[in-house]
Amino acid sequence: MAARLFEIGARDGTARAGVLRLAHGDVRTPAFVPLASNASVRGLAAAEVAELGFEMVLGNTFHLFIEPGHAYVAEMGGLHEFMGWPRPIITDSGGFQVFSMGHGSVAEEIKRRRGETKSRILSIEEEGVEFRSYSDGSKRFMGPETSMEVQAALRSDIALAFDECTPFHANRDYTQRSMERTHRWLDRCTSWHAEHGPEGQAVFGIVQGGVHEDLRAESSGYVAQAPVDGVAIGGSLGQEKEQMREVVGFSLRGLPADRPRHLLGIGDVDDILHAVSAGIDLFDCATPTRLGRHGTALVADPERRWRLDLTKGDVRGSRAPIAEGCPCPACREHTCGYLHYLARRRELTGARLLSLHNLTFMASLMRGLREAIAEGALGAYRERVMRGEAP
Repeated sequence: MAARLFEIGARDGTARAGVLRLAHGDVRTPAFVPLASNASVRGLAAAEVAELGFEMVLGNTFHLFIEPGHAYVAEMGGLHEFMGWPRPIITDSGGFQVFSMGHGSVAEEIKRRRGETKSRILSIEEEGVEFRSYSDGSKRFMGPETSMEVQAALRSDIALAFDECTPFHANRDYTQRSMERTHRWLDRCTSWHAEHGPEGQAVFGIVQGGVHEDLRAESSGYVAQAPVDGVAIGGSLGQEKEQMREVVGFSLRGLPADRPRHLLGIGDVDDILHAVSAGIDLFDCATPTRLGRHGTALVADPERRWRLDLTKGDVRGSRAPIAEGCPCPACREHTCGYLHYLARRRELTGARLLSLHNLTFMASLMRGLREAIAEGALGAYRERVMRGEAP
């Protein structure tokens, strides 16, 4: 475990504002972590992401394992040097990608849209997971030691322990057995890392247990006593937002206050507001850049679910920016009418501009949350965001 990894500077109820001190620099929390799944934040240069104020990105262990391979990244100097990002990097474990190979996205699995015949998983056993590569169809294997070996070669600042992201529709018996296996995998991850892990790399364990209160409590307790530097909350968080928030509450109980807490894969504005208030410190999600690539901008309008679809005809001809006062180039230099044209034509320029705007929006939201916690005014800030007056 790294010494003095996390320092809490302010509290407002159960919300915390602090600093993660990592090998490649500090990360102020609460923080949103953009995805750099394939060693790139899609469509953007690393320097652009840094200029927006982001202090950490997330690399995808599974995808980098498949292509170009962790040995190649290591030969190129590690992930930081490879992608030109000198600041902290967190790498996921590969567990969620195992889930998606078998079940599709979280939404697809919950709505039962993914057919079993499409699964690339060959087996999930105690030793690990055997699957067919989406790249060339070859048979591949990933287990706890494999995941940690890949993350060690990438030399990320934070490595996540290998886990199974249990499907929402799995029954309680399977969910419990899967959770217990994830705990055994955690032990193997920490043992491997203690012997082989690179100096300065922190390790986070992952809480599982599906939507079951007692299983979440058991998993939180197990991860809390493990030799980890932080805790991530993963797995199925429920079918609807209220259930997700309830499950997050189950998972937070019993976690040590002095370690950082990362809520995996969550990025909607209202969910972030609720989770920060509950005591979450870190978030990652593909939403801002994915929306940008599909012509949608994040806006301060809760009635629209904080989304403005620029492909729709009602913005055609508009000379207004996406958001008055927004410093991003999309708002500073262009109109909604122009962005509508780019989005409809699927121009790469439009995807880049909207991704820059959406990440600017997220950076402003997180900065507002940090400042509000420091001032003891989180409740008032949340109300402003929910009224559409911020960020």
